[in-house]
Amino acid sequence: MFKNHSSFNKTRSNMKIFFSCLLLALVSCNSSHQEKKAVTSTTIDGKYIIEDILIETEKDIFISGIVVRNKDEINPKPVILQHTIYVRNRDVNTLKHAVDKGYIGIITYSRGKYKSPNDIFPYEYEATDTYAVIDWISKQKWSNGKVGMYGGSYNGFTQWAAAKKLHSALKTIVPAAANRPGNGLPMENNIFINPNYEWAFLVGNNKTLDTIVENDRQRFRNLKFEWWNSGSAYSKMDSIDGTPNAFFQRWISHPSYDEYWQNMIPYKEEFANIDIPILTFDGYYNDSQNSNLYFHRQHYKYNKSAENYLIIGAYDHFGSQKGGRQQLRGYQLDENGLIDPLKITYEWFDYILKDGKKPVILKDKINYQVMGTNTWQSANSIEAMSNKELKLFLTDSKSGAYLRLAESQQKELKSISQTVDFKDLETSNNNNSYPQPIIENALNPTNGYMFTTKPFEEDTYISGSFSGELKFSINKKDIDVGVTLFEVLPTGEFFHLSGFIGRASYAKDETTRNLLAPNELFTFPFSNTRLISKKLQKGSRLLVILDVNRNPFSQVNYGTGKEVSNESVKDANEPLHIKWFTDSFIKIPIFKP
Repeated sequence: MFKNHSSFNKTRSNMKIFFSCLLLALVSCNSSHQEKKAVTSTTIDGKYIIEDILIETEKDIFISGIVVRNKDEINPKPVILQHTIYVRNRDVNTLKHAVDKGYIGIITYSRGKYKSPNDIFPYEYEATDTYAVIDWISKQKWSNGKVGMYGGSYNGFTQWAAAKKLHSALKTIVPAAANRPGNGLPMENNIFINPNYEWAFLVGNNKTLDTIVENDRQRFRNLKFEWWNSGSAYSKMDSIDGTPNAFFQRWISHPSYDEYWQNMIPYKEEFANIDIPILTFDGYYNDSQNSNLYFHRQHYKYNKSAENYLIIGAYDHFGSQKGGRQQLRGYQLDENGLIDPLKITYEWFDYILKDGKKPVILKDKINYQVMGTNTWQSANSIEAMSNKELKLFLTDSKSGAYLRLAESQQKELKSISQTVDFKDLETSNNNNSYPQPIIENALNPTNGYMFTTKPFEEDTYISGSFSGELKFSINKKDIDVGVTLFEVLPTGEFFHLSGFIGRASYAKDETTRNLLAPNELFTFPFSNTRLISKKLQKGSRLLVILDVNRNPFSQVNYGTGKEVSNESVKDANEPLHIKWFTDSFIKIPIFKP
């Protein structure tokens, strides 16, 4: 048929070109079909193209969301993604802001939310679903293959969930006040706490948010006290409320930090695989600070070459995301204490995704505002925020109205006795643990003990997270402990610095409960406390409150050894008897200029 090899090769070459073009056309058609299938509606709003999307991440599982692009832009752009369980009317505005900054803006919602037909499961599927979302984004013609994520609270958690199995298109995350499911919320150091009880209704009752629940704060405050006054088991909370709470029941069935929680975020060695640059925002008075900083610390623990920057100041949970306000719970922030996290976030995105300049505030890995000095400082690590450690021992000797904290241990080992009658529902043990307000004229009476130092002879800087080791014996098999740290100002006012609550049976391993032997010495190391940096005035003293954690705002551990959620006041039996030993100590991180 062919007269020579030349004509045969030429024809074969033409056929290759033909079939290549046909294949490209088919791929392009298929890609276009997939994109059209995902886009459920499109509107034009000025310069913005707004598309509702529904992505099938696996068989019969759909994630819905919104994409906003510049209608006049034809070149692929990097994508700024938020993934959240919160569906709000203002979401499109944040996407338009991304477009104004030269990006594609996308928000996707948790499985079951917005237009997703599936059931809602807070926390549980975000790791797999965010991976699928990022994979879909990376294949769109308007994407240049670079994705950055940001957001706070739950949105901060979803970024770490996305990092559990890191997609190659995810180039950076910027979490603020990130939640850590399993130890932060709905429990802290293995103690279930109450804020997530009503949150389950807020996010789980419908496809958006149950604003009726959100606004009915009195219902849930009353519920806490109704439960407390009834002496009922913690697991009966929703029975007392009169409304089944399936998520609450699901969570309390996992009191250990087990595989249920571990599967939601990076765990141990998985942090070693996170090799993207990260910027973290947090606040000294952020309720979930120990969650957010857990990620930061674990990242560095398992990846020594990690590039994880932290910006932290005197902010609460929302201030960590928005930049704070001049007055926080009665405390007047330093003039330069406020920042603009969104502005810094986009400077960071420009730095990572567009080869721009690093944000000016990032002098080193840790960038923190020193309360009371009107200055920002920086350090290479959280540990480097301090250069001295003040070790303070409990004593049984008096210092005015308080017991004394001493820099050396008493020569003779002694104990301080405490009794807690769980049947006494008129009295609670709250440790003055919640900083509301931050500065108080007087502390609430406590059944525990208050220990104080002698006055500081010069200005002293506390900088970092305090820790300690408690030595005690009890007549039961378990106990929940609270430790709260204050500065007693020269005026006599009390400035809330930091605090800790934790369950003794999990003190050495959050994944496995190890009950105490009654009436035997137990050593309780603790470190998961809230970080702070503040100048302590000359003449100030440190004050530590040590007590059992027993109040209407978290589980009550009756010490029987049974699952705590199933214990009630009927299990109280004899009172709890504690002996606190004077070789117990607190370690305060101090910075000496």
